[in-house]
Formats: sequence, structure tokens, C-alpha cells
Amino acid sequence: MRDFSYQLYSSRNFGPLTETLRMISDLGYAQAEGFGGLYGDDAAVNELVSALDATGLSMPTGHFSFDLVSQTPDKAIEIAKRLGLQAVFVPAIAAEERDKDAAGWADFGRALADAGKPLQDAGLAFGWHNHAFEFVDLGGEDLPLDLIMQGGDDLVLELDVAWVQVGGQDPIAWVTKYADRIISAHVKDIAPEGQNADEDGWADVGHGVMDWPAIIGALDESAAKYLIMEHDNPSDDRRFAERSLATARTF
Repeated sequence: MRDFSYQLYSSRNFGPLTETLRMISDLGYAQAEGFGGLYGDDAAVNELVSALDATGLSMPTGHFSFDLVSQTPDKAIEIAKRLGLQAVFVPAIAAEERDKDAAGWADFGRALADAGKPLQDAGLAFGWHNHAFEFVDLGGEDLPLDLIMQGGDDLVLELDVAWVQVGGQDPIAWVTKYADRIISAHVKDIAPEGQNADEDGWADVGHGVMDWPAIIGALDESAAKYLIMEHDNPSDDRRFAERSLATARTF
């Protein structure tokens, strides 16, 4: 049976972290993915390590801010090692920093690659997690995501296929394009138009418009090791976690 991970950001508005981890463990998830809000200080990291140990969950991947990686790489490495991470992804930059031309995105890609070198030297995979803003037409052949990934050959990609589709692109085409550099993917679904407005238009996996059987088939042909369930704003995180896992196991 395929293992699935759970992006803890999905449950940020619900119960305590320990209860969330117990919930997803009981439901049958094998892994969890961390996000920046969980690593605020040593006490928070200690709590996360203890909760993972208590539930038997592993955390092979995590989201770290660009500032954490670029300004305090030793701290980033320490946190990653304490949590047992295998891969670190920078998930975004601030909205006010996204208005870049092609040269600006190319510069950012190089800066991202430079920031990741200490983590890679420490044995961690390092790269980028996309949203939709990386698919803006810049008037040339390359989109922002291409320019970011051109920043360094060692950069890996966590492809959020739902954001690819929101960005007006074909998820399978992008899985194929970066098949050898995708080591992780977010399994997230989009509600039919006009539905789930209270959940920002997202849906439980398999209950939206994404062609997940075809996408999973493409990911199986890629280098992807980790499949991470995510919903950006569920009204009920247990419902999302349970229904999504049940559906995903049928893919």
C-alpha cells in the first residue's frame, strides 16, 4: 500500500499539534510534513519531535522560509536533522516580492540555489515548492518556475499540482517536464466552480476536478518519493484527512 504524508498546515486552525498528529496516525498516514510556524523556537521543535515519536510518524520533508535557510543555514540544518528530514523546500516568497521580470526570477533562482548549498552539503535535498504565481507569462519561453529551477542543477522540486492547474497549466505536462527533479508532490484538489467558497474553493482529494488517477500515474513515472495530502482551508480537518486518504488509496 502506498504511504501518504500530511501537510500539517492543513490543520493549523484546529486542535493542538499533538492531537493532529494522533489523528492522522490513527487514520493511517505514515508521515507528516512540517511548515514554518512549527519551528518557532527550541521548545516548539522539541514538542514536534516528541509528538512524532509518540505517534510513530516520520517527517521526511518540511517547508522552511527563505530567510531561515539563507540567513541562518546552521539553524535550518539543526532543525532538519532533529526532525529527521530528508528534504527541505522553500514554499513561497512574500506577495510584494513576486512582481519580477525574467531576469529577476533568474536572479532569485540563483539565490535560492546558493542558499541551499549548506543544506545540500549536510546531506539534505533542497528546493522549491510552487504556488500559482510561478506560471505568469513573462513574454518569453520560460515561466518563473523554469527560471527558478535553472538557478542550480541540484535544486529539487515539490510540485503542488493543484496550484499548477490554478495557474492555467496542465499538471501532467509539468510532472513530465521535471520528472527527474520532482521528489515530492502535494496531493490537493480543486472544488467545482462555484462550490466550497467557505473553503476558498478547495476540495477533499478525489472530490474535486483534478484527474488524480492520471496525475498519480505520471508521478509514478517521476522521481517523486513523497505524496503529501494538503487542503489550504478545510472547514473540518478530520473530514478532509479521512476522506482524502480513503479516495487516494483507490488511485
